[in-house]
Amino acid sequence: MVMHSLVDFLGGGWWLQISLQVDLIFAVISFIINLIIMTVVFYVAGVIVVGKRRALFSDALVISLLGTVVGNICLLFFPPLIGLVLSFLIWLLLIRHYYETGWFGALAVAFLAVIIYVVVLVILAVLLSIPLLLFGGLFSI
Repeated sequence: MVMHSLVDFLGGGWWLQISLQVDLIFAVISFIINLIIMTVVFYVAGVIVVGKRRALFSDALVISLLGTVVGNICLLFFPPLIGLVLSFLIWLLLIRHYYETGWFGALAVAFLAVIIYVVVLVILAVLLSIPLLLFGGLFSI
């Protein structure tokens, strides 16, 4: 309903309506994929740092979901530096609470999660042949 009102207001045709829906679907799918990857990353980092008894997959899901939502809200409503610091503190508080660890344990989980996340992104990039798309000109020489 909102999309139709927006399209009518802007005076656009059916192509504008489809474009808005595609953008929304892409954003939702991107959020879900990112949530799944971050959940696995936080679970693996939690198992390594705090052990399997305290690091549950459901806790990793809650940390990923709440951290992403609240972190984005902080980045939206505060200046960039303050929003980034608040977002980081919220992530640490969530890790500390759900994994029942101290500040150093939360920092260790966060640091290891970043390392694992980068490794996963590199592996996905290689598997999906993104380097070939980015550096295609180098291979044609």
